[in-house]
Amino acid sequence: MDDYQPINPKAVQELFECMPNEEILYDLADLFRVFGDSTRIKIMYALFESELCVGDIAEALGMTQSSVSHQLRVLKDNKLVKFRRDGKQIIYSLDDDHVRSILSLGMEHVEE
Repeated sequence: MDDYQPINPKAVQELFECMPNEEILYDLADLFRVFGDSTRIKIMYALFESELCVGDIAEALGMTQSSVSHQLRVLKDNKLVKFRRDGKQIIYSLDDDHVRSILSLGMEHVEE
């Protein structure tokens, strides 16, 4: 590959200059790995519609509260969901509009 001469050296140079560093690309790949689990997608989709507690998510998706809690921890650690206390209840929601946009765009893409 050392002898390769780019067909479009200007484009190659521009790409080289704007390519994010390896750490950023690794973090992005990790984020997409989190989206790679259909259970987590189901939970995020449920939270797309409204804020919910663990029990309500488990009931709606036919899952155990333990498995929902585990997946919520992964989503929370990756800043995809957030929570707030309401008395003794912990209520979960999508973290921000970026998460909502990613889900919307993904659904739009697969429904084409």
